[in-house]
Amino acid sequence: MTDKTTTKPAESPSEEAALFPPVDVIEDANGITLYADLPGVPKDRLHVHVEAESLTIEGEVQLSTPTGMDSTHAEVGLPRYRRQFTLSKELDTEKVVAEFDKGVLKLSIPKAAHAQPKKIQIRVD
Repeated sequence: MTDKTTTKPAESPSEEAALFPPVDVIEDANGITLYADLPGVPKDRLHVHVEAESLTIEGEVQLSTPTGMDSTHAEVGLPRYRRQFTLSKELDTEKVVAEFDKGVLKLSIPKAAHAQPKKIQIRVD
């Protein structure tokens, strides 16, 4: 899995500037597990897409300021997250499982059957 996200300027409105969510990727014999930190993104504003060998994570930040108060300092200047990865052909993109809890997205992507370790039976003559 490789990260396709770049820092180039947006070329169209659909590619508007976005924050890169930090991610952790853990690989084991069964596949990969990806954790992405998306604070301020509600579940209904989170979108995960897999198309061919491309995984895209997008989320719209929804932070509200209490009524009658104005922000005097804001460190999060962009209202959305976006990150894109190229997936290995060894992963089964038909079986992706997504969980979202407390601002953390967990994606489990198993290895395809052809990429799973196999035990070979040995015959005795």
